[in-house]
Amino acid sequence: MELIRPSGYTHVEVEANDNTPMMAQQVYKNLGLPFRVAAVRIFEGDPDGQLFAIAGWSSADGGTPVPAYAVQIEDSSAGAAYLVYGGDWGVRLRPVDSDAPWSLDDPEQSGETHLVLSTIEDITPA
Repeated sequence: MELIRPSGYTHVEVEANDNTPMMAQQVYKNLGLPFRVAAVRIFEGDPDGQLFAIAGWSSADGGTPVPAYAVQIEDSSAGAAYLVYGGDWGVRLRPVDSDAPWSLDDPEQSGETHLVLSTIEDITPA
């Protein structure tokens, strides 16, 4: 992922890859400074949400973890939200209680190009 912040913008550019079949080409206006992220709460199919450890995912060596970051951004529907992003292959998630190493082969782990979360309460800083 190329991270460019001219005039307070973050560009998310992720091609389809071994981490995620999706691609993303998005530009977000920053409302704050980026910070490192250790975990995020996802509510997909779970009204209480589930906490996931998160890593940025790099194409280096066929897929390796790198730091993940979040930044508050403008959101046309909610006014503000939080962009969570990582490496050139997006971000990788695993259950927070998992001791497994980061791996593309672990079925409990999944990849995304990036995440947009509505509140800071769903983000655990590193």
